[in-house]
Amino acid sequence: MRSLGYFLFICGLSRAMSSYPIWWSLAIGHQYSSLGTQPILCGSIPGLVPKQLRFCRNFVEIMPSVAEGVKIGIQECQHQFRGRRWNCTTVNDNLAIFGPVLDKATRESAFVHAIASAGVAFAVTRSCAEGSATICSCDTRHKGPPGEGWKWGGCSEDVEFGSMVSREFADARENRPDARSAMNRHNNEAGRTSIIDHMHLKCKCHGLSGSCEVKTCWWSQPDFRVIGDYLKDKYDSASEMVVEKHRESRGWVETLRPKYTFFKPPTERDLVYYESSPNFCEPNPETGSFGTRDRICNVSSHGIDGCDLLCCGRGHNTRTEKRKEKCHCIFHWCCYVSCQECVRVYDVHTCK
Repeated sequence: MRSLGYFLFICGLSRAMSSYPIWWSLAIGHQYSSLGTQPILCGSIPGLVPKQLRFCRNFVEIMPSVAEGVKIGIQECQHQFRGRRWNCTTVNDNLAIFGPVLDKATRESAFVHAIASAGVAFAVTRSCAEGSATICSCDTRHKGPPGEGWKWGGCSEDVEFGSMVSREFADARENRPDARSAMNRHNNEAGRTSIIDHMHLKCKCHGLSGSCEVKTCWWSQPDFRVIGDYLKDKYDSASEMVVEKHRESRGWVETLRPKYTFFKPPTERDLVYYESSPNFCEPNPETGSFGTRDRICNVSSHGIDGCDLLCCGRGHNTRTEKRKEKCHCIFHWCCYVSCQECVRVYDVHTCK
């Protein structure tokens, strides 16, 4: 019985890790810090499936941008969740950089997949426009006729190429006929679609003394914070799904359908999930929760970042903290600013 239990544990672990994009670890630690000084060895990137490995070897010059995209996705996740019980913490010295949190098909998993895929599309698109890669450049296909008072110029960012790279690489391992792959594919595409939906015209004036006699415009991506804010709203309104099994010619296939039929069904722009999240109040190595003890909370807030909710009803401690800050700054003509240094005392509230 003991050996059977161990076998079932290993099978469950291997299935969880097969759905975990451990290649994301390329974006943190020593591998990321060495990207600018030495070429990427595709065979050394952990967790690549054969299709990803071939893609890496064929397009190795854009792989630093892929890693950069995951990096900015992680950073944006940590910004968006900075005041929540789960704050997108990464785990050092672990190929599964978020720990077991993403093993379940929760809202958090949905958001991380969407923001990481969006980050890859964003970084690759920006890299192409900056001329960092020889296999891509500016978008010359989707300009259309110019508007009144301006003409096309500059470098329109080729978001279709960036999205293609993200789709080919990030979705390569999501080809299993199970519900988790279906969920990951959907959320990955929702992340990429958010970039396309937020493309906008950016213009520059030319002429004497800024007279704007000539105005040139080009397609540009938004600041990535705009994408993070948008996907965070999608996280808050994510659609809960249920898993259905049916037989096809290739065998049993799992698909997703909305759990509640009286709600509007999710579109390709919405995030989906089918498992409930833990409450993240207490440390739990099985779920990957670090708990909220010693987290800084906002005593004046009634939201999730407030001490009542963030501390899960355990109460909070208060301490005073002295901080040195610049103050009484004066602008001198011409041209510098001088400041004094002041010590201010702040109350800091932390969860018990």
